[in-house]
Amino acid sequence: MNAERRLSVALGVAFLFQATTSLISGMIPMSLIVPGNINQSMINIAGHAGLMRANFLGDLITGVGVVALGVLLFVTVRRQGEILGLIALGCYLLEVALGAVSRIPAFTLLRISQEYAVKGRPEDLQTLGNLALETMNFGFGLLMLPFCIGAILFYYLFYKSRVIPRALSLWGLISVQLALIGTLLTISGYNTPFIIYVPYVPFEWVVGAWILIKGLAVPAELRLADHRPIAGHLALLGVMREDDGTNWTLRSWDGRQTLGAEGSRRYFADCNPAS
Repeated sequence: MNAERRLSVALGVAFLFQATTSLISGMIPMSLIVPGNINQSMINIAGHAGLMRANFLGDLITGVGVVALGVLLFVTVRRQGEILGLIALGCYLLEVALGAVSRIPAFTLLRISQEYAVKGRPEDLQTLGNLALETMNFGFGLLMLPFCIGAILFYYLFYKSRVIPRALSLWGLISVQLALIGTLLTISGYNTPFIIYVPYVPFEWVVGAWILIKGLAVPAELRLADHRPIAGHLALLGVMREDDGTNWTLRSWDGRQTLGAEGSRRYFADCNPAS
């Protein structure tokens, strides 16, 4: 398995892993919390403490998946815009940090709910539980903000690089912008219908499966049959960015040597003397 295929497999698995763990982890509190009924929500949480702790573990695993996905996305698209890629990766790391902080009110809600059930549902604990729940929900909305910004940047670089079909890149770009609008409305205190997030929900599974099965694309004219040296370093299918739609810049995988548009044309002429 060559380096390109290994990257495709790793990136595809990372998309599928992160999407799956975040869904499973997110469904746990949704099954326990009754909208508009803090009393019943706290009773449910107190009676299913193990599920809440499983949610904490699931969020930790999801955070690891987000970091891995961000790093792999950066490696994939950095040649199309290293600065944008670094900003996007930073947003993913910020998302993980905010997610860790948001677990504090979630754990507080668990402990308050247990005391609430034991002590006969006193009103003061209900008030504290409601405050912890609102803080937890606000933290979730807040962590979505850097995620959406980072995803927009990564999917723009996907679109620019053409390593996946542009239709998939556009799907991600448009749907995550809708999610960003919903996030901003939620943070501003508005009730945002879940339907605004629905277009994005299946995207990570679809793009992950596509990359895993089809692999990351390389332009046909640059799929060399064997390894050819560039100033002593192997090209290894080393095209990394498009200059103007027709001229390509060729870079070795180790990043040390680059051929410009004219040098690339001479290189391909040497590789294919018959043409």
